[in-house]
Amino acid sequence: MESPYEILGVATQASAEDIKKAYRRLARKLHPDLNAGDKGGEERFKAVSAAYRLLSDPDTRARYDAGEIDEMGVERPQRHYYRDHAGSAQADAYASDAGHADFMDGEDAFAEMLRQAARARANRRGQDLHYRLAVTFAEAVAGGMKRLTLPLGGVIDVNLPPGVVDGQILRLKGKGAAGAGEGEPGDALVELEIAADPRFTREGEDVVLDLPISLGEAVLGGRVRVPTPTGAVEMSVPPGASSGTTLRLKGQGLPRKGGTRGDERVRLRIVLPKGRDEELERFVAGWQAGKDFDPRAEVQP
Repeated sequence: MESPYEILGVATQASAEDIKKAYRRLARKLHPDLNAGDKGGEERFKAVSAAYRLLSDPDTRARYDAGEIDEMGVERPQRHYYRDHAGSAQADAYASDAGHADFMDGEDAFAEMLRQAARARANRRGQDLHYRLAVTFAEAVAGGMKRLTLPLGGVIDVNLPPGVVDGQILRLKGKGAAGAGEGEPGDALVELEIAADPRFTREGEDVVLDLPISLGEAVLGGRVRVPTPTGAVEMSVPPGASSGTTLRLKGQGLPRKGGTRGDERVRLRIVLPKGRDEELERFVAGWQAGKDFDPRAEVQP
């Protein structure tokens, strides 16, 4: 285990000025504000700050040299070691502004960097908060206002743009955690979970629907009501329609770039009534044109 002298790279008989210079050199190299994302460097900086805090005070240095306290300033023989506390609140305090406050009074770039870092911590921006919001398929297509109930109480109104997709994240500026001091609040990041609708599927900007029709509607045609994500509309079925025939409802799909919308593609599916119909069976049995027609001619090898 390294001693505070070894951490700072100085001899045990080093002068107070030598210790201060060693700390300054290492702090300039390891300071977290100059090495964002370097976890190893951040832990090393904490160790350097803790070592400097102990050795820069003549009383604690003398007690350490005499074996009365350990590297963390804890009375022996409790035998708590610095590395056991490197991630503790006490070690973090050593790495705070108090650990190098005497360098902030200088006029060079390093002192100014420390002052700026202290101001940034005192007025830091609030954290972004992450939420999930369940959205129906119809809401995803049409867009509109949706209310999100927060886990700890309160609500946020979320404006859904038309055509949102599953997994899309909406950023609500200023709706996150409060900042420190004069720092701005963070943002709310709302991940959308689009519920499946058993009636519709999405293909690009088009919506696809399988629509059951009766045999009479298929043979004779007529007007039928068709569901869309934003409400039912009427559509004409042409006489002689077959299962698989696809009709198109213009503009009933999702928004496209440029302000237009996709379509709803309606695939017809002929459905017979449940149970036997003797009248229908007699008709089909005597229907010669139906017997002569081969519906699978196009798929025969």
